[in-house]
Amino acid sequence: MNFITRTELGRWLDHLAEEKTLIAPRVVGGVELYRPVKNSQEMVWPFHRPILSVKEYFFPPTERLLTIKKFDHQVELIETLPKGEKVIFGVRPCDARGVKILDALFLEKAPVDPYYARRRLDTAVIGLACREMGPSCFCTSMGGAPDSTEGMDLLLTELEDGFCLEVISQRGEQLLEGVTSKMVSRETPRPRTGELVPRPQMDTWPAYFNEPSWARLAEGCLSCRICAYICPTCRCFDLRDESLHPGNGRNEYERIRCWDSCASEAYRRIAGGHNPRDEKGERLRNRFYCKFYYYSKQYGLGEVVACTGCGRCIDYCPVGIDITEVLGHVVEVGS
Repeated sequence: MNFITRTELGRWLDHLAEEKTLIAPRVVGGVELYRPVKNSQEMVWPFHRPILSVKEYFFPPTERLLTIKKFDHQVELIETLPKGEKVIFGVRPCDARGVKILDALFLEKAPVDPYYARRRLDTAVIGLACREMGPSCFCTSMGGAPDSTEGMDLLLTELEDGFCLEVISQRGEQLLEGVTSKMVSRETPRPRTGELVPRPQMDTWPAYFNEPSWARLAEGCLSCRICAYICPTCRCFDLRDESLHPGNGRNEYERIRCWDSCASEAYRRIAGGHNPRDEKGERLRNRFYCKFYYYSKQYGLGEVVACTGCGRCIDYCPVGIDITEVLGHVVEVGS
């Protein structure tokens, strides 16, 4: 295997930061996040699992899609495609897998989303294997692993005296040009994994749709949407046009795309005020069906579900709704 020392890793990352936008785990306001760094010294090390996934660098929380100019009975549309190469370092396997799951929507089914596609093309992913699964992690139950290479260009595994390097793609090979590494005959340590959590079979979900337990589960839900915003695979969005010069009569607007969530009270509201998912239980039910049934069926993913088992929604739900407990209940009812 290829081996790189900690010193050489720092030099390599400093070099990447000079040539491209380097994004890595940083502490911002006491919180670990993936953020741009000027050099390796700005990174936090060691780090755990940043609160937000790398999803925001492929599918931003808010982005301008185009500018609209109206003049002399004509309309001009100016597209604003993202520019610039990025390298994201220290991506945990659950987050890299989340990006692969998003590809099914934004890349692999027409029409291709040009904004996501450009970021995907211009962004290299350097992963870091987890030594062990955290208390709320269940990636192995969702088909992932703490050392999975899915969605990565390179994977690093931390050792006591450095890192082993696994090249996954041609882009990964290109990133390593000029890097001092050596071949060594050492075994890569296997990460410690936790117990598997129950996972319903696909054919279980339709029969569970009308269960009264959805309403009971939703009694404590605040519809705060935290679960969606921190999730590596949630992809609901809203589009709106806003004036660039409100109040001065100039006909220039921007079309903005921003994150939304099916947990929002107004998400499905239509003209005239009708809301087909007016109750919290209906919205909570849709979140689970979207992740574990609808998405896989719609995009032909087979047994791959839109959940990476990162456990963020368990850790940050203010009322303690536990996704693994809900899955266990669906399995129990369906058995």
